[in-house]
Amino acid sequence: MNGLEQSHLITLSSLLFCIGISGIFLNRKNVISLLMSIELMLLSININFVAFSAFLHDLVGQIFAIFILTVAGAEAAIGLAILVIYFNNNKNIEIKNISSMKG
Repeated sequence: MNGLEQSHLITLSSLLFCIGISGIFLNRKNVISLLMSIELMLLSININFVAFSAFLHDLVGQIFAIFILTVAGAEAAIGLAILVIYFNNNKNIEIKNISSMKG
């Protein structure tokens, strides 16, 4: 790796993961920020996969990163679609109201 060393990428990944974890624990009232925090954590895992894949000269980590990006995109699309439908029915998306859904 030309300009970046593996330690820089691991530090960046751990920093992003900690920001994602803190976003989940500190802001539990907004569903959209929870989804963004989960996506940030998945991004940090992808950075780790790509960093170790480049360090070991193996493509398996990069293939896993592509699969994780695919699943994360589908998860975000389905989650946001559910939130839009829920907002159209109830006019709010607060966590305390969502957790009491009955159906």
